[in-house]
Amino acid sequence: MKAIIWTKYGPPEVLRLQHVEKPAPRNNEVLVKVYAATVTAGDCEARSLRFPIWLALPMRLYVGLSRPTRVKVLGQELAGEIEAVGREVTQFKKGDPVFAATFFRFGAYAEYSCLPATYPVLKPANMTYEEAATIPTGGINALHFLRTANVQSGQKVLINGAGGSIGTYAVQIARSFGAEVTAVDSAEKLAMLRSIGAEHVMDYTQKDFTRSGETYDAIIDVVGKSSFSGSVRSLKQNGCYVLGNPGLSGMIRGRWISRTSGKKVLFEPASYRTEDFAFLKELIAAGKIKPVIDRRYPLEETAEAHRYVETGQKKGNVVITVGDY
Repeated sequence: MKAIIWTKYGPPEVLRLQHVEKPAPRNNEVLVKVYAATVTAGDCEARSLRFPIWLALPMRLYVGLSRPTRVKVLGQELAGEIEAVGREVTQFKKGDPVFAATFFRFGAYAEYSCLPATYPVLKPANMTYEEAATIPTGGINALHFLRTANVQSGQKVLINGAGGSIGTYAVQIARSFGAEVTAVDSAEKLAMLRSIGAEHVMDYTQKDFTRSGETYDAIIDVVGKSSFSGSVRSLKQNGCYVLGNPGLSGMIRGRWISRTSGKKVLFEPASYRTEDFAFLKELIAAGKIKPVIDRRYPLEETAEAHRYVETGQKKGNVVITVGDY
């Protein structure tokens, strides 16, 4: 089968198309014929090992000290069709359309991928495989951040970094909750953000939301680049500041703020629960949320897709098309 092999830590050029052996599922696994995958900022960070030191070292120990040895194929989310099931698998059969997060197994940039049978979810009937592949990272994390902040109808919510994979889902889910949404990103993404439901948009290069004088019930910082003190100051007294990409300093300061004031700073990672996928599928079926796809690249051009994602210009999601269906 064809796969994009991760040869070493570094720029997009370290990703190479190769022919490798097709995997076979173990007793508790399924083999997925992959039709679509995505390129997220997390994939790019993993490829280059561009993490804070406290995270980079564990990743290097897990993947390989000097170069990738344990993980050869990147890609954290995929959609496709069940090709085969292990002898202990009863919830899926050959031909089932599914999507899945691959977590730290990675492996989505290939024609076939083996996953534990607990990972895949049946694809919504009203979504393409390309659209379904975007749900695990963007949809689940967006839902988690909004629920962490306990967003309610009528509240004012600001989403910083609203134009990416997670942000575009967060805008739509917050609107479905009845919140008034302010979306912050670069100028070229603002029209798209209005089109998916943001009542207010802000170009971060022209205006600093932490100096606008506005206060919010919840601030969701997807990208982790807003001023910590300014964001806390922009919260209402009982507001919640959710750090989607926290640094060590933010976590320490956040715990202190949460203990010493009425404001909360939270940064727990998302849990990929079956009921959360079911909730998102209901919103999708009702037409309340729809993935935003900026560009599609064939598997052979995965390195170019990584290069584009690293420009920071992508609107919503970048998809890798792997096979015909």
